[in-house]
Amino acid sequence: MMNTKGKILQLQHYSVNDGDGIRTIVFFAGCPLRCRWCSNPEGWEARDRILYIASRCIGCGRCTSVCPRQVGCDLNAPGEREKCVDCGACVKACLEHARKHSVTEWTVQQVLDWLEKELIFFRESGGGVTYSGGECTQQPEFLHELARAVYDLGLNQAMETCGYFPLEKLQPTLDLMDLLFMDIKHMDRAKHRQFTGVDNDLILHNIAALGKQNKNIVVRIPTIMGVNGDEENIRNTARFVREHLPEPKLELLPYHSYGADKYTQLGLSYDEQAFRRPTDEELARLRAIVTEEGVEAVSYR
Repeated sequence: MMNTKGKILQLQHYSVNDGDGIRTIVFFAGCPLRCRWCSNPEGWEARDRILYIASRCIGCGRCTSVCPRQVGCDLNAPGEREKCVDCGACVKACLEHARKHSVTEWTVQQVLDWLEKELIFFRESGGGVTYSGGECTQQPEFLHELARAVYDLGLNQAMETCGYFPLEKLQPTLDLMDLLFMDIKHMDRAKHRQFTGVDNDLILHNIAALGKQNKNIVVRIPTIMGVNGDEENIRNTARFVREHLPEPKLELLPYHSYGADKYTQLGLSYDEQAFRRPTDEELARLRAIVTEEGVEAVSYR
């Protein structure tokens, strides 16, 4: 089982924001949602796509000389990306690192080899491993095998998930987790579909079902003004959390546009003006609403 393979965006080391202690975050490729503000668009699909960093390109033509389709230096020029088959030959040829892979293939053993280098940090800090994405539940077999192996190492495990998964299939993996971060993007079903591409029925069902199992859950809201950062939505979300979780906790994550460059690198459009980060005053007010509803307002930031 150690040779089970998965599609990984990256391993991020020494994180202190996604669970207790010092952690390594394993970012899985593939996601069933298409959130309009997504900061990891390269993780929408569980396949490699070539990122083009124009600021590094010097136009030397090495990429074109090795490309089987003769794609030009500017991968995002009209018609060029359509010709690209994402073979990666250009990535190896580019001396300026203007091209890079979005997804690489790892075995369970390869991930473990990396994690074992950091065991001292995990154990001294009470940290561990957090599975994220993309959406880690999109690769259920690889996730389960990896989680079993990490469990055998005695490490703390957390999962960040959009909650859009078949609960029965994922239950054995969820039982290995010490902490679940589960997103509620919006309580309004229609608005959830408008902004993410899917409704929230399955997500809310899963949170409620896992709450009955007394799982350690922190519900997260990626808080975006003009989308879900209004008082009504925050209050309704807090009430749902209070009703369905035995130890209700909610974390408000203020929107950021750190992933905007990735859209450019993938030849995609991104309207930064469509979303706004809450001010400190707005965020404080929304956290106060969470507390008013009898829910603990937590922060791992």
